[in-house]
Amino acid sequence: MKKTAFFVFRADSMCFVHVLLYVKELYDKGNDAKIILEGQGTTLIKAQEEKENPLFLEVKELGLIDGVCRACSGAMGVLEYNEKSGIPLLDELQGHPSMERYMSEGYDIITM
Repeated sequence: MKKTAFFVFRADSMCFVHVLLYVKELYDKGNDAKIILEGQGTTLIKAQEEKENPLFLEVKELGLIDGVCRACSGAMGVLEYNEKSGIPLLDELQGHPSMERYMSEGYDIITM
């Protein structure tokens, strides 16, 4: 089984839709795939939920969004929204997700 973690730093909707497609494809084929939202990417939860993007909602429901950066959510003004989203806030590296943790768990890292 392949293990892949996508760290999404940009708030680019088209780029993010591709990440959703890739993660869902990997999942459907029996792989372990996760999305971690960092930087400006922390604003995507609100944007995708407001659009009611069915692919986003499905990926979220499947638990494939592993977490969202607490520090960047605060800096981008979406901390309160993200806290209520049901997606875990990650903050183990000075308020940010730890990339090393994913690497030590055997994940290949892809940044977008």
